[in-house]
Amino acid sequence: MTALGKVTRGLRTFASDIADGFFEITHNSFALLGLAVVFAVITLTARPDLRQAGEEQLVSWLSARQVAVLGFEPEPEASERATATNPKDLPKEQAAVAYWLSKKYRVAPEPLSALVAEAYEVGQRTKLDPTLILAIMAVESSFNPFAQSAVGAQGLMQVMTHIHSDKYENFGGKLAAFDPVTNLRVGVKVLQECIARAGSVEGGLKLYVGAGNNETDGGYAGKVLSEHARLTQVARGRTLPTTQSAGNPIVPVVDNGASAPREEKVASNYGM
Repeated sequence: MTALGKVTRGLRTFASDIADGFFEITHNSFALLGLAVVFAVITLTARPDLRQAGEEQLVSWLSARQVAVLGFEPEPEASERATATNPKDLPKEQAAVAYWLSKKYRVAPEPLSALVAEAYEVGQRTKLDPTLILAIMAVESSFNPFAQSAVGAQGLMQVMTHIHSDKYENFGGKLAAFDPVTNLRVGVKVLQECIARAGSVEGGLKLYVGAGNNETDGGYAGKVLSEHARLTQVARGRTLPTTQSAGNPIVPVVDNGASAPREEKVASNYGM
């Protein structure tokens, strides 16, 4: 055998030895890794407390990583707190009302859809026309759930919170006045009482706005009933403009979340 052949054979032997060694090492490493995994699984199965601690540490680490990336704590349940509904999920009548109000008052259709659905549900339960409830919200606050008048009327339906605080007790207290659905329910309860005392819807609206002892309610009832009539037509499928004329948009009848007559209000939604 020539010298070159011996060198070549030696290199092949050397390469073969390296390959065999590498295979042996990796084979043993994978075997050890497998044994470690099996041992860990057995240990965690036998010790649920260790498994729970490990899970908590992992969740904590992942949460910390998300905070580092996002800059704040993620809240997957936040969407559940939102007062919003897809208008496409509503019955046709309710969806038409929600879209019309959304366009007229420049409010997103999703939260309006939730309020429309609630108004229909509460209206059915209380025997009040849901479009009347929605008309009051439109005139009182233009669907601003955080509205407050100069005399303390608050929320969507501008209920005098400090007068009707008892009605908020079952909802966790007076701060619930700024929860849209709660304010709607309390407002409807107040409206019911006003109508019952007055004996008519128009008289009840006069009491509701706090003008029960006045000769006039400043046109409040007329505004509400006009909007109610428009909403009734929309609910029946009629297409109505959301502006009075091409160049004259409808101006909300609310100033800082309260109707003009409410400024004369002294004590309560009953006008006393």
